[in-house]
Amino acid sequence: MNFSQWLGFIVIAIALHILWQIRQLLSLFFAAVVIANGLNHLVKWFQEKGIRRSYGVLLSTGILIATIVGFFWVIVPPFINQFPELIQLVSQGIEQLIVSLRKFISELDPEWIPNFPNTQELTQQLRPLVSQIAGQGLSVFYNTLAIPLSSLLLLALTLMLLTNPQPYRQGFIRLFPSFYRKKIDSILCQCDEALQGWLIGVLFDILVIALLSFLGLLILGIPLALSQAMLAGILAFIPNIGFVLSVVPPVAIALLESPWKSIIVIILYVSIYQIQIHFLNSLVIRRKASLLPAFILLSQLFFTIIFGILGFFLALPLAVVSKVWVQEILVTDILDVWQDKS
Repeated sequence: MNFSQWLGFIVIAIALHILWQIRQLLSLFFAAVVIANGLNHLVKWFQEKGIRRSYGVLLSTGILIATIVGFFWVIVPPFINQFPELIQLVSQGIEQLIVSLRKFISELDPEWIPNFPNTQELTQQLRPLVSQIAGQGLSVFYNTLAIPLSSLLLLALTLMLLTNPQPYRQGFIRLFPSFYRKKIDSILCQCDEALQGWLIGVLFDILVIALLSFLGLLILGIPLALSQAMLAGILAFIPNIGFVLSVVPPVAIALLESPWKSIIVIILYVSIYQIQIHFLNSLVIRRKASLLPAFILLSQLFFTIIFGILGFFLALPLAVVSKVWVQEILVTDILDVWQDKS
């Protein structure tokens, strides 16, 4: 390698090191891009109605803030009021499950009972973990102090990107060689469409899952149907893992009444999941980004390791954007160009 190649390698290494050091800021900036992307489509709709962009930005931002305030004012209080009771019922349901399993195992082979933990033993095993979490409470408190500042920064970045996105877009494109800028512009357009499809899909999933869960639990007579449906809707934002977590509370509560009702609850949630995948998503399939379940799960692990808790919640939009870049650059422009000369 000559001097220029070594210099280029060193510059790339330094750039990667700097990007790694500011990865939390980059994740916050990407969150602002996702929010601004969603609001920008609403701004464009206002512009099509003859409203100036500046007023459209104000209206779109006002709608977003009003939606958030309305959510925390109207929907969250009932959830908070029911949440302690929900936790208590879930713990009682898990204890009932353990008792039922011990009874079932004793009927099969009484010698297995000593090897099966009871509620007290499970509590003792979990106590060190609880103590460790409590010991980190002060650290969590100090980290929580940064949440308002991060929220203000996120709001400011979103407004800056939303007010006039073209300079930021053109500045990013100019980072690439001139012969490749047209391709980058095309990739950004595809990322914009993919993020829009993801946003439509996830909002659709949240509303449908919350509504169907509420109706199903209400018909079955499961207590705290509203809070559990809200929890299922919120967890729908998290693919794969969210569905599993949303099933635990209603199943545990149903166990307090009868085992067969818990089985019906499982069937209910599995049916909702299948309806969502095979029927309801077909209504927005042209707009919704399609990703393989294994790819989504790996993306959640990968981006959580890199960006932390914010990366976990941004894993799906990051995966959607990454898929576009990998498809257009690595597959189309590099791998597809290779030819078998044999």
